[in-house]
Amino acid sequence: MADTAFKLLLDGHDTVECCYYLQAPAGKGLDFERLGALREALRQGKSKDPRPITLGGVEFLLQRYGSSRGFPLVLSNADMSIECGEFNDPSFYVIYRSEALWRESAFALHERFLDWARSLGFVEYRPETLSRVDWTFDYYLPEIDFDEDSLVSLSAKDTKHRKDRQAQGFDFGVGDVRLRMYDKVAEIAEASLKVWFFDLWGRDTEVWRIEWQVRKELLRRFGIRTYADLQERQERQERQGDFLRYLAHEHDTLRIKTEDTNRSRWPLHPLWIDLQDIAFGRCRRNRGKTESPTASGRSCHGATYR
Repeated sequence: MADTAFKLLLDGHDTVECCYYLQAPAGKGLDFERLGALREALRQGKSKDPRPITLGGVEFLLQRYGSSRGFPLVLSNADMSIECGEFNDPSFYVIYRSEALWRESAFALHERFLDWARSLGFVEYRPETLSRVDWTFDYYLPEIDFDEDSLVSLSAKDTKHRKDRQAQGFDFGVGDVRLRMYDKVAEIAEASLKVWFFDLWGRDTEVWRIEWQVRKELLRRFGIRTYADLQERQERQERQGDFLRYLAHEHDTLRIKTEDTNRSRWPLHPLWIDLQDIAFGRCRRNRGKTESPTASGRSCHGATYR
């Protein structure tokens, strides 16, 4: 691929999951007994639809089911999914939704959840712990001149996805860190239906996503346990650079194949050189190699738009 053929469109967090340790004195908090009875009535009833409910001035849908993590109650709306239980520790597990993260920020949503919980009478008895954070980089990428063998990774497991004999994506790794490189436009059409990304990108074709899904063990290795840790590293780019540099320099690299039998000596792909610059906090302006038909660059709520 010529190094004039791609452009970064968008980067930021697409998924954040967090445990909260909250408790409330008698007579405050959520009425877990009532919510449990409502959930059981839903489960016994014929309708499969969740029940609308307002709690602390916020509208949710009370789901008929508990969560796979062992929480008996699941409350959801457009911005977040809240798993909770009276006797669970942590008492709340919150998954912040993609559209809300791009519209606001992980930090704004975190504060909004805490404000809601405090309005009900909950207090924190220990700091929250981040369970998963995804870092994503969306590129205008009209030509795919690499395959799964071009990626040199510390991960032992990889998967290739194809449709009509054309590559649509590659997955590397399981567990604490997983890298995904995939055709985001195809994923929107076939699965997520998140067409609002088209406005953020300024286009609706030829966009690939590079995404690291990182879970708590690796986050803790780099000192990222709470939102304060995450925010500090984003405000002080050199510290976040240590973490993203590990992902983009040591854990995974995209390379150009040669006859050398040592794959780690293959030259870096121009796309990956650009990504490394971004991940390390360099080249904060004009990161794209050439102008492409995208929206003009702007910043909004912690996500970076190009």
